[in-house]
Amino acid sequence: MTMAQNQILSVRNLTTSFLVDGEWKSVVRNVSFDVGPGETVAIVGESGSGKSVTSLSVMRLLAPDFSRIEGSVMLAGRDLLSISEKEMRGVRGNDVSMIFQEPMTSLNPIFTIGRQISEVLTRHKGMSNRQARAETVKLLEKVRIPNATARFDDYPHQFSGGMRQRVMIAMALASKPKLLIADEPTTALDVTIQGQILDLIKVLQEEEGMSVLFITHDMGVVAEIADRTIVMYRGEQVESGPTEEIFHRGKHPYTRALLSAVPKLGSMQDRHWPTRFPVVDITNGEAAEPVEVANTVDTRKTPVLSVKNLVTRFGVHSGLLARKTGAVHAVENVSFELFQGETLSLVGESGCGKSTTGRSIMRLIEPTSGEVALDGYDVLRLDQFGLRNMRKTIQMIFQDPFSSLNPRMTVGAAVSEPFIKHRLGTAKQAREKTADLLRKVGLSPDMAGRYPHEFSGGQRQRIAIARALSLDPKVIVADESVSALDVSIKAQVCNLLLDLQQSLNLAFLFISHDMAVVERVSHRVAVMYLGEIVEIGPRAAVFDNPQHPYTKKLMAAVPVPDPARRGIRRGISNDELKSPVRPLGYQPPQRQYREVSAGHLVQVE
Repeated sequence: MTMAQNQILSVRNLTTSFLVDGEWKSVVRNVSFDVGPGETVAIVGESGSGKSVTSLSVMRLLAPDFSRIEGSVMLAGRDLLSISEKEMRGVRGNDVSMIFQEPMTSLNPIFTIGRQISEVLTRHKGMSNRQARAETVKLLEKVRIPNATARFDDYPHQFSGGMRQRVMIAMALASKPKLLIADEPTTALDVTIQGQILDLIKVLQEEEGMSVLFITHDMGVVAEIADRTIVMYRGEQVESGPTEEIFHRGKHPYTRALLSAVPKLGSMQDRHWPTRFPVVDITNGEAAEPVEVANTVDTRKTPVLSVKNLVTRFGVHSGLLARKTGAVHAVENVSFELFQGETLSLVGESGCGKSTTGRSIMRLIEPTSGEVALDGYDVLRLDQFGLRNMRKTIQMIFQDPFSSLNPRMTVGAAVSEPFIKHRLGTAKQAREKTADLLRKVGLSPDMAGRYPHEFSGGQRQRIAIARALSLDPKVIVADESVSALDVSIKAQVCNLLLDLQQSLNLAFLFISHDMAVVERVSHRVAVMYLGEIVEIGPRAAVFDNPQHPYTKKLMAAVPVPDPARRGIRRGISNDELKSPVRPLGYQPPQRQYREVSAGHLVQVE
């Protein structure tokens, strides 16, 4: 390794503590690492491992009254922990830049994109407004934003998530920093947009020669981008070294546990039915052999859910009188069947209509037309009383359990509430049912008296699952229910869903953009694009022989946890997902499908 003084960043014995109830509690302990010129170093670990606190400590972005940072942080030979706050502001603007996970919270919604980037140049580089405008347009072009001159005066809400993240990168590059710190910059993005952002960071790094400190919990991303990797667990650095070494000869049990829990696309080739994720013992890093789930699907019976020609559109109003000028064709002529004990996955990027499909089926959103038959109910013709009864049969698990659980209600009360509201038994029976459900989802019945904030994200998702099961439904709509979870927690929750499906013969409509997870948990897969199903079929048929260009694009974008692929470029696409907004009177074309193999249908282009 190069001597510390030749490094862009050299961190030694970094220890960060927070003031909690009058006592200092350390959350990061004795972390040391270097980032060389032009090098990418990844800090990897799950929520609570201390990786983000490490990056915020380096930038001195923690509240000084409640945090204490010890050790040394040398940036190009200058100790950042001993300089004044005024000097540090100069460092943040010029020498080090940071991009965060959620660009919408980092961009000011009331100022244009151009103004926000120009401000960096006028403040830190002393440019005139005219010079800053010209330089900003160049930066927007550099991060591959199409029609950069015209988009200078657009506001953040007029950009997609991926394009907003590109704007954040342009802002970070404005001052030509020596070091870019990227804190989970792709976690909230769809898989194809994530691929574009990773490629973009690699290309810009080559062009600008800057160093990158990349914070993530995704080992697939680490493999694609990092020269060296630091693994953190519970505030400590448990392993570090060249990325290839970490992946192929990782010594610490936690490193091996993280790698084992990563779902790999193509790992299901010889398996016929959904398969549990390997469960890893963190004390020794050994993974149990993944168990294939026995098939309980009987397609000779009547499907529990049948959707025919479902259409959901939202009006677009504009002008002074707010006249209707068009419609968002969110779901367009969607048809499928779901059988008892089966998992059908709806996959696609944000805006493709998959979540709207799930909500339309439950009539949380009113569909425009079509037919939905659910266990004998004609869903679209039900009155309020009929809907209430129908919802005993179908329940939903959402992406963010924290926002779907009442923070002022104990988890016991939250789980038992549907049972009590539907008058399915006495208060005593509700308590017994709640205790049984908490056990079923791997929690202890004595946790019923706690509140949502006292649980981790994975535990909260288990509580949301227990609540969904309280009415003994036959169908569960899982809407991105594992996408916000860390990799090992994601594996545990997916295994729980598979176990519950087996024991209760549940049917799942599994909505996700994570192709590797979908491959593992599905019996059948439907790929959605611009509100339409473009490909549907048995999981093996769709994954082993994808036919539609969009399906192939989704699969090609999945990060592969193999450092040998680090030099590969997918080719940066400037395409945003096309808009589903159509003018008034628009009639969608009649789609034709061809059958590739038994049950495997592809839309004819």
